[in-house]
Amino acid sequence: YEGMAAHYGFSLDTPIRDLPEGILDKILYGTGNEKIKLTYDRKYAKGMQFARFEGVIHNLERRHRETNSEWAKAEIETFMVNMPCPDCGGTRLRKETLAVTIDGKNIHEVCSLSIAKARDFFVALREKLTQKESIIAKQILKEIYARLTFLVNVGLDYLTLSRSAGTLSGGEAQRVKLATELSKHSTGRTAYILDEPTTGLHSADVDRLISILQRLTDQGNTVIVIEHNLDLIKTADYIIDMGPEGGDMGGTVIACGTPEQVAEVKGSYTGYYLKNILAR
Repeated sequence: YEGMAAHYGFSLDTPIRDLPEGILDKILYGTGNEKIKLTYDRKYAKGMQFARFEGVIHNLERRHRETNSEWAKAEIETFMVNMPCPDCGGTRLRKETLAVTIDGKNIHEVCSLSIAKARDFFVALREKLTQKESIIAKQILKEIYARLTFLVNVGLDYLTLSRSAGTLSGGEAQRVKLATELSKHSTGRTAYILDEPTTGLHSADVDRLISILQRLTDQGNTVIVIEHNLDLIKTADYIIDMGPEGGDMGGTVIACGTPEQVAEVKGSYTGYYLKNILAR
C-alpha cells in the first residue's frame, strides 16, 4: 500500500471519501497491467521490485477459492454478500434460455418449485403431451420422476431444486447424498455412515427414512448411524451406547447389543428410554 501511495501520490492517512478519483478502484480491483515500484524489508532480505497489485477484492476472491481452510473461508466470507444479478434477476440464465418454456414454465420457474410440487408438475405434464412428444420424453420423464421421488422419500420434499447446497443443514445434505445413492444400482457391498440424519425431520418423515435405511440393509449394505432418535435406534440390528454423559464426560462404551439387550443394561440412559419405547 505504501508503494501504491507513492506511485499515485496519495496518503494512507487520507479518508476513503477524500481519495483522488479512481484510486479506490485501484485499491479494490488492482492496477491491471500497470506495474508499480514495491520495496520490501524482511528479516533475511530487502530490496525493490516492479509488480502489479491484484487489488483487495481480487485477493480475497483468490484466497477464498484456493484455501483448504474452512476457518479462512469463513473469515473471508464475512466480507462477502449474496446479491441477485441485475441482468438475470438471480436466475443465472440467459434471456434466450428463459424464453424456452414447457407447459408455460421456464427452467427457472420449475426449479423454484418445491420438490413435491415439481414432481406433481412432471406427472401432470405426461398427460398433456402428444403421442410423438410422449415417445421422445418417456425416458427423460421417467428419470426425473424417479430422482424427485428419491428426494421425497428421504423427507426433502419441501426443498426447491434451486436451493444452494451451502445453505443445507447437515442432516439435509446427508439425505441428499442418500437420495443420490438410492438412484444408483446397488452392489450390496456399500457401507453408509450417517450422522444424525433425522435432525429436523417430522415423525412421519422419520418413518420414511427408516424404511429406506432398512431397504439398504435388505440389499446387503451396511448402515452405521450416529443418532439420538429412539424411533430409529429401536430398529437397529446392533447398538453401541456411548456415555455415560456427553462431551468430555463421555467416550465409554456403556452397553452394546440388540435394542432389547441394551434396554436391560442398568446405567444406560439410552437403554432406560428405549425400554419404554419397546414396551409400547
